[in-house]
Parts: sequence; structure tokens; C-alpha cells
Amino acid sequence: MSHTADTPGAITRRQLFRRIGLTALAAGPAAGLLNACATSGGGAAPAASGSPAATSASNPLGVDPAKPLEVVIFKGGLGDEYATEVHEPMYKRMYPQAEIKHVATQQIAQTLQPRFASGDVPDMISNAGADLMDEGALVSEGQLLDLTPLFEAPSLDDPSKKVRDTLLPGTVEAGLIQGKPYVLKYVTSTYGMWYDANLFAEKGWTPPKTFDEFKDFCETAKSAGIVPYAYAGKNAAYYQYWMILISAAKIGGNKVLIDIDNLADGAWTAEPVRQAAAAWAEIGPYMGKSFEGLIHTEVQTRQNQGKIAFYPSGSWLENEQKSNTPPNFAYAVAPTPSVTANDAMPYEAIRVAPGEDYIVPAQAKNPQGGLEYLRIMLSKEGARGFTEKSSNFTVVVGATDGLELSPGNKSVAEAQKAAGQNIVTYSLFESWYKELETELRKQTNALMFGRISADEFCERMQAAADKTKNDDSITKQQRSV
Repeated sequence: MSHTADTPGAITRRQLFRRIGLTALAAGPAAGLLNACATSGGGAAPAASGSPAATSASNPLGVDPAKPLEVVIFKGGLGDEYATEVHEPMYKRMYPQAEIKHVATQQIAQTLQPRFASGDVPDMISNAGADLMDEGALVSEGQLLDLTPLFEAPSLDDPSKKVRDTLLPGTVEAGLIQGKPYVLKYVTSTYGMWYDANLFAEKGWTPPKTFDEFKDFCETAKSAGIVPYAYAGKNAAYYQYWMILISAAKIGGNKVLIDIDNLADGAWTAEPVRQAAAAWAEIGPYMGKSFEGLIHTEVQTRQNQGKIAFYPSGSWLENEQKSNTPPNFAYAVAPTPSVTANDAMPYEAIRVAPGEDYIVPAQAKNPQGGLEYLRIMLSKEGARGFTEKSSNFTVVVGATDGLELSPGNKSVAEAQKAAGQNIVTYSLFESWYKELETELRKQTNALMFGRISADEFCERMQAAADKTKNDDSITKQQRSV
């Protein structure tokens, strides 16, 4: 696609709509805002449209205290009470003259595509869910604000410390795109196989530690009339590909995931990925074909009804299901089973990663307010309130000290303690290369529902990664750790 008339970050409304249309035709509405038509070299982000007020010790980001603030929150597993009852009131307390507009939706891209096209963007966005926007493409089009001023600003709790120094190691790096922190990944999610501890105690079951034990468990659960393992193929295939990638990293170490992110030659056909895919493919038949047509809440509710033993997810699950969880159901998490006797990481290794993306549009009317809102989120009061409302941990060090934990979060804390330093790292290709991620969902379903073999899965994903690597219109990213 020609960009002769374009200046990076200043595309016309018509051009942006055209790109949205092309994306929708190519990959469906969940593919995000923009994709392969992003300018190849990456555009320098334009200056934020809002003019900052004078900065001071109490207002380091230059927030205009009277300017309205619009916040768009993805209302999924975390709900939105953390915004309406914690962060927005904190902002209002600091800036009583500011009007706050709150928008909650489960369709982020669908809601915001026309607004980005018209230039009428909100000031802070929770970019999450199945319909999230393509952040790599947004950055390439100069549509996101560099969050460096936020991370360099003094912390609300201790002005002698920068915000970045109050966060878990790797938080800032996890949000890098083209070498700059355009994304705040706020929630530390722990990923694994979730189950009802009370059901398992009643049945005398324990989580399997190897895939051989897993297959035996599947037979036992099946004979008890319970689906041993299931996920939702219709809208949450990524819950399952996380398990495959966790297993691959446990077999071969975190370098497996780094190579995948870096589009390294042969990353998807590497032996650890093939072994992980083959192991999970043997579990697929225990689900039954109908799960490919279900959405996540349908499968999660079946688990609450005692019909499913294990469900792959992250630590937001307990809060997402609170209205459907019976009193006798106690969430607990188990690591993925070991695949080989020579895995690089032990059974106890578990994925703990910063996630749930928060961004500030470059063209926001009040970008300083958007940054300040994130600084409030990154205070201990903001982070503790988030945990109380959502039952999920944040990247803010020490924010949950002394909090009474739910059964699921107690299990998470125990799992993290057992893992120690054996932590499976995050993946970044999901936000860097949206088309590649969409293909992975498709091939994960094909693998788990028996249409392709592990070898075919690896070959198809390698072909998709190579296509991404060789597409000059897609800006490439790199990570070292």
C-alpha cells in the first residue's frame, strides 16, 4: 500500500477508515484497529493535543485541574468498579473541578475505531478482551502517547521515588513497543489450570504433575461423568495457546518464548514447541467437539456447576465468575504438568506475567490527565483498591500487604511461593503482531479439536511467523529478556 501522501501519525480520516475496512475484511472485527497497512518505519508520535499546565511538585505531569477526563474501561473479568469506586474518585479528590466521563464496554475496538478515525479519542483506555486494538499498529501510526513521563514522575506514595521504582521488575519493559513504553501492563496474572479444590478433595483427586498422570486423570474424571479439561474455542482459544506456550517454555526455557517474540528462524518448529503441542493434542479429545462453539463464560459456568474438572485461565477468573460461583466452590490453580523428564523448568514453574493493557492516546484532549490517572492507579491506595474490587494483584510492590485473600488468590500466592524463581515469562507477539496472534487462535483450535497434528500446527505457525517477518509494512520489534 502506498504511503506517498502520508506523514506518519497524520493520516487522513478516509485513509484510517479504509484501513479499518481492510482489517475487518481480512480478519474480522476482533483483529484490532489497524494491521499490516501500518507505516513500515514507524511514525514518530505526534505531540499530544492537550497543552500541559504548569508543573510543580504536587502536579509533576502538568494536569489542568479543570479539564474534563474521559476514561474507557474494558468491562470483563475485572469488572469496572475499580475505576468507578477507586481510581476515578481518587482523581476527583485531587482535581475536584474536573468532570469525569466513564465508558464501560466489552467491545473496545468496535467502540473506539470510529473515534480514532474522527480524532475524538478518550484520555485513557483499558485495551483488553477479545476485541482489543492492535497496539503495535497504533504506535506505528503515531496514535499512542509514550508513557516515559509517567514512569519518570515521582510516586504519589513517596515523591523521592520515581513511579518506575515502585513497580515489580520487568513491568516497564513488558509494555515496550519500538523500544519505548507505550503500554502500562497493570495486573500481574498467574496462569494455570483452575479447578474446584472442594470437588477435588471430595473425589480424592490431586492435580497431575506429568502428562502421563494427566491422561490417567482424564480417564478417571471421564468415568465420573465430569469433562476432564475444557476451554472455549469460540472466543477464548488464546486461553489454550497460553498453556501450550507455557509447556514449551517449561521444556526448553524462556528462550523459547523470546525466540517466538523475535520472529527467530524456526522458533515455532523448535522441538520444545512441537513436544508441547503434541502433549496438549492428546488432551483435546477429552473435551468433546461442542466446546469449539462455546464462549468463555459458558464454559466457566459449567465448571462452577461441577461439570468440568480443569479450565485454563488466569487469576482474574475467580472475580469474573463471582456471581455464578456457588458457596461450596473454592477456586485453586495448578501448574501445567511436566511434559518430559528433562524439562528445563520443574513442575512447580508457573507463568506470572504483567497484563491488562492501559494506554493514553496521543491525540487525547487531556493526555496529562490520562497520565495522571495512571499515576493514581500506580499508587498503593489505587493498587490496593483495585485488588479489593477485582480480586487481582497489580504490579505495585507491597500494595496487597495485610489484605485478606480469597481462596483463589491464596492458591495463587502458594503457587508463586512454590515456583520461586521458576517463572515462565510473558509473551509480547500477541500485542506486537495481531494477525499472527489471530492465526494462532485458529491453529490452536485446529490442533485441540483434532483437525491437524502437532507437526502441522508448528509448520502452519512457522509459516505465519515467516509471513509476518517478511512483510515490510509491519514494524518489527525485539526483546532480549
